[in-house]
Amino acid sequence: MKSIKIIPAILAALLISVTTFAQDDEQEKSNIQQYTPSKLIGKGQVDLKWFNNLYTQTESTFTDGKEPRETFFTSTVEIYTGVGENKRWNIGAILEFRSNVIGGRDALDVFKFDGEGNTARSGFTSIAPSVKFVPFKSVSNFSIQSSFFIPLVDNESENGVFLDQKGFTWQNRLFYDYTFPGDKWQIFTELNGELHFGDKQDSFANNSLSLTPGVFLSFFPTSKFTILGLIQHSQRIDLGNDFAQDFTAAGGGAKYQLTKALNVEVLYTNFLRGSNTGLGQTFNLGLRAIL
Repeated sequence: MKSIKIIPAILAALLISVTTFAQDDEQEKSNIQQYTPSKLIGKGQVDLKWFNNLYTQTESTFTDGKEPRETFFTSTVEIYTGVGENKRWNIGAILEFRSNVIGGRDALDVFKFDGEGNTARSGFTSIAPSVKFVPFKSVSNFSIQSSFFIPLVDNESENGVFLDQKGFTWQNRLFYDYTFPGDKWQIFTELNGELHFGDKQDSFANNSLSLTPGVFLSFFPTSKFTILGLIQHSQRIDLGNDFAQDFTAAGGGAKYQLTKALNVEVLYTNFLRGSNTGLGQTFNLGLRAIL
């Protein structure tokens, strides 16, 4: 009789274990849910991101009507590793490559890297040591990324073709995210501050401060897939370079978790308005791996 009474107890224990395991499995978050830019990786982990931005325009606030197409491609590689035991410090570096074409050339000509005549330039343009940290231990979803960009270009413009700023930039990005109950909706906010400095004659941006707040709202149909909408505004404040600028952009995109470590992101934005700026569109593709 004792053995008969023990069997239901064993079955009940097994059922509880299976149920608990199933719940844990359901609650496991993918990287696109868990590792927003606000969240830092742990000690020994590596966060590698390759992000590509293609901006193209046929309009600007400098003239009325259509203009010859200009296209600017930026490819950015970011790599970070976790240090310390509490996921509060990451150190890394950022490397940027640019390819620009003007004079009415096709947008995809940026991928020819031909330097043809007076219509194209390309090359590595900046490198930045970078650190990410969580300033408040009790608020793990608020972090700051601080990077110091060192220019690699000899001249900002050559033969009328702009490549990149020739000046130093101290960039500080403040990140915060909040996931609503149910893990279906997530809001992410960013404030990007960039202090540009150097000789005034070397760059239009030197001796200015750029402030760019942005809001991103994501919906997760599944833990591995999200669609999102965004709006951003950028304001350049003149600190002695006699050039102020601002623009507002909005757009949307999607992310998908390809494997446990790797995810892909696509994004589109449209410049809605601005002053002293182009009024174009961006097409973005990114890959991120957390190892």
